[in-house]
Amino acid sequence: MKNTMLILTLMVGFFFGCSPYTNLTSMEFDQIPYLYEVNYQKLDDGRNIAFIDEGDSEEVILFVHGLGSYLQAWNKNVSHLRGQYRCIAVDLPGYGKSSKEIHSGQMEFYADVLHEFMEKLGIQKYTVAGHSMGGQIGIVMSLKYPQNIKNLVLAAPAGFEQFHEGQKQWFRDVMTVDLVKLTTVHAIRNNLAANFYNMPDDAEFMVTDRIAMRGAKDFENYCYAVTRSVRGMVDQPVYDFLEKLKCPVLILFGENDNLIPNPYLNAGFTIDIAKDGHSKIKNSRLVVIKDCGHFLQFEKPDVFNSEVMKFLQK
Repeated sequence: MKNTMLILTLMVGFFFGCSPYTNLTSMEFDQIPYLYEVNYQKLDDGRNIAFIDEGDSEEVILFVHGLGSYLQAWNKNVSHLRGQYRCIAVDLPGYGKSSKEIHSGQMEFYADVLHEFMEKLGIQKYTVAGHSMGGQIGIVMSLKYPQNIKNLVLAAPAGFEQFHEGQKQWFRDVMTVDLVKLTTVHAIRNNLAANFYNMPDDAEFMVTDRIAMRGAKDFENYCYAVTRSVRGMVDQPVYDFLEKLKCPVLILFGENDNLIPNPYLNAGFTIDIAKDGHSKIKNSRLVVIKDCGHFLQFEKPDVFNSEVMKFLQK
């Protein structure tokens, strides 16, 4: 019933020129309310990484968000898993409350940043849980720093789907700073809703946060981070290296993922992408979640959390 009312409200706003988001005020990134206390770690190049640190176990999970997202993507997972694990979720450079210096957006850049970040915290061995682009970053970390990564949890990871050179150039051409910067309110909500099979009501804060940050002084640099991250994913594909992963890997996909495979470029089904990637990784387990979209850890947190705990307790 709540979903029905929300949809009706949005339709009325669309057709009659008003919006349920009309009265939102702009916020700086550091004003966006987070569920947990935010900490900061300065790196050697001067940039600050914002993160949350919940739980006191010696077993550590590093949570890495996806494209255009932030550490709040993991709220429903940290709240449950912190009872048994130390849960560290980061805002990647250029995102959320982390500092907004313009950078390359390459997957290896993010892998190096997170490696240094964990070294600064004095943590040598840990599990990486990555969603979408964060999954591709986790794969690169595992390939480059295998001595540090105990396990990988890949939630609808980027990197399993292959693109030819023309498709890669399409991504580079289409994803511009102005495209991200000028995204309308209507498109912002549609973009987020596409991540779900059935968008839950409690995901609404992601829409309002994204709308509110448009007035932030560092918003343009955030837009650079998003566009360069897209280029980073297509410039440094990992598909051909999946068989080199040595650590145990848990792969989770929503059966109704609307984003993998890319709906504009590749025909096919999510399950085929998932099974193909799974077949390349020797020490891996695949879980496909029914009635679930791309943002699976938020849409089906009970399943995600249960599967992660079973995986890590083996």
